[in-house]
Amino acid sequence: MGAAIRAAKSGLRRGEVPIGAVVVYGDEVISRGYNRRAEKQLASAHAEMMAIDAACRKFGSWRLPEGCELYVTLEPCPMCMGAALNARVDKLYFGAYEQKGRSMTAALAEANLLNHKTEVTGGVSERECSALLTGFFAALREKQKAEKAERKNSGNNCADGPETLD
Repeated sequence: MGAAIRAAKSGLRRGEVPIGAVVVYGDEVISRGYNRRAEKQLASAHAEMMAIDAACRKFGSWRLPEGCELYVTLEPCPMCMGAALNARVDKLYFGAYEQKGRSMTAALAEANLLNHKTEVTGGVSERECSALLTGFFAALREKQKAEKAERKNSGNNCADGPETLD
């Protein structure tokens, strides 16, 4: 999970929501990914998708070899869980739980929709993974609050009041 947390921090340095993912085969990290939605302006540029796609390219197949594991700092959304199942990830470990209940991770993992089940373990390094996200969103809210106050104050600095059109 440490490598996934480092990937999340790479995304954070680039202004992305700090979510990181790695694919591990044997005891080796074979691919890394972090959220790149803002950079790429793509809804699908999630950390898991970046890591899974890179692993598929490395192995030259959309099916990962048996024994591949995915580590991600936040519980995967349904799209990312679907990609993990489709790529035949054997085990998925995630850190922070999705607090808004939108993930469906356990239900999708057990559904056997693709004749494949992925073993899922949540809460790995949960405190550190959650702290990254909490810190990011707290800073974002503060920035937005400061920008709103600045806009409000700059509008009140006119000596004669607001301009009117005649």
